[in-house]
Amino acid sequence: MPEDFTWRDGERLIRFGPSAAAEAEALLRENGFTEYLLLTTERARASAPALAERARAVVKVPTGKVDEISADLLGELSDSYEGVVALGGGRVVDTAKAISGAGAGRCAAVPTTLSGAELTPFHRLPKGVEGARMIRPALVIADPELMAGAPLTLLAASAMNALAHAMEALYTQLANPVCDIAALRSASLIAAGVTSDPPDREALALAALLAGYASGATGIAVHHALCQSIVRAAGSPHAQTNAVMLPHSARLMAGRAPGALGGLAGALGDPTGDPEAAAGAVARLSARCGHVRLATLGVTDDHLPEAAASTRSHPALANTPDPPREDELLALMRDAL
Repeated sequence: MPEDFTWRDGERLIRFGPSAAAEAEALLRENGFTEYLLLTTERARASAPALAERARAVVKVPTGKVDEISADLLGELSDSYEGVVALGGGRVVDTAKAISGAGAGRCAAVPTTLSGAELTPFHRLPKGVEGARMIRPALVIADPELMAGAPLTLLAASAMNALAHAMEALYTQLANPVCDIAALRSASLIAAGVTSDPPDREALALAALLAGYASGATGIAVHHALCQSIVRAAGSPHAQTNAVMLPHSARLMAGRAPGALGGLAGALGDPTGDPEAAAGAVARLSARCGHVRLATLGVTDDHLPEAAASTRSHPALANTPDPPREDELLALMRDAL
């Protein structure tokens, strides 16, 4: 039976289900988003055209870095809005959060990927903008058809980003039993959803929501610090970079957090819950994105020293049990190259 629920979590409302997109206009209106700025892309806009029709203004979010994009967009806004609505993937949602956190009204998110950005309070702040703060969307409209509608290889890459959120939620300093349940359930849904023929898109959408919730409550650690650093150094695509690096990150953490990685291995189907088995199970899933090496994403050895140094200075690294040294990070990336 399809999952369909409304979840009140503190100050935010989360609506998940196959009818969520059809309810989007009413949900926005009921939750105070009547005069809103819509941030989107051409592809995402076509998936929910009614949202653009009702928006007071529509802004296309370009490719690039969220801190720079959000600062540029803030400089171009001449009007004030009751809210900012994101219709798109992680870059679009994070940009909306950044603009909202700089005073452009409350934020709502209608995700079109499995990034989980709609559930987390993490994002880059607008570059050079004083007083900006991190926020999370007050309204999340999560429709599986929108979230998991991508072709298989792109869907698998996005699912690995969600699995990375689930994995890291198991071993950060703020890991807890509630988020463990959400993260492990997410992992099992991803394993089943990616390997189904056709892929179980509803399961993957729910998995991304659960993983985003767990990550939003516990934070990120070395894997995300490393992937963000690679993306910024090399310009590689975010989801695919996560997918390629995730088996290597699981191998790195097997000895540092054996209980967490054993739990992950079990959720991914290993009957013994062997922490060393997690990396192999993740690798079999991540290969479905069509990339298993960083080199095919445009990453070269010249990019790695910058990425390693950036990872070492990334604040999320401190959330990692026994944070790896710079030489370990370099070796890990070279194994993935």
